[in-house]
Amino acid sequence: MLSRSPFRPLAALLVGGLLAGWALPLRPALAAPPAAPAPAPAAPALAGAGSPPPALLEALEAALNGREDAPLMALLQAGPGLEPQQLLQRRQLLRHQFSDLRWQVRPGAPTAAGQATVDLSLTGTRVQDGQSATLAAQQTLILRSDGRHLIGQTLLRESSILRSGDPALAVQLQIPDAVLTGQAYDVDLIVDDPLDGALVAGALAAVSPQQVAALESPSLELGALGGGGLFKTVRASQAPGSQTWALLVVHPRAVIAATKRVRVVADRRALEL
Repeated sequence: MLSRSPFRPLAALLVGGLLAGWALPLRPALAAPPAAPAPAPAAPALAGAGSPPPALLEALEAALNGREDAPLMALLQAGPGLEPQQLLQRRQLLRHQFSDLRWQVRPGAPTAAGQATVDLSLTGTRVQDGQSATLAAQQTLILRSDGRHLIGQTLLRESSILRSGDPALAVQLQIPDAVLTGQAYDVDLIVDDPLDGALVAGALAAVSPQQVAALESPSLELGALGGGGLFKTVRASQAPGSQTWALLVVHPRAVIAATKRVRVVADRRALEL
């Protein structure tokens, strides 16, 4: 087994989402990591609550990208799934780690039940020890609003990739958005590059709800990989909820870290949002 990886900023800050609470011990294949109790895809029922109007989404994007905290806090009220002070803390940590963060907030496709969603993306760059790393993260959420404030949220989908090295190296994260309880499924980080005998190392970690909440910086035990990337089979928990995975691949041309949140559902009909 190879040494522990020092490549930790992604797991420390991004798992769990920005508005949901964005931040690792290794587990063998087919092990079921701790499951985070997750709300149903339907957003919490709040008296007088609805989907945020376009003007509020525009104000949210501007506030997230602004330098001051006050405009963002003015848009938020504590409610189901939404803790303004926790959001502010994570935003500050992200801004410290990445100097040129850029959020984008856009209306998303409605769910099968007709609920409006919001797609949130985040990009940024950081330089550490003379090396540059780029971040790309995406979320899909249901946001609840009283017309002037955000007052609740439900996280539906989330993934992120942080990479350094050759930006031309093609990388694909292939992990399902949702699985059935107890189901075995594949967790793959595919690197499209012939290796010609070069060594590639990687690791997979289950991230517990406690680690997400505490913004813990994990350590990953790297092991030698075959060509093509990281390919693991894992098993969903027996109870509905969510599982979050962190992946790391060290390639001769790049270092790639990724996270993915997977919903675990008991009803096959809930696999599709």
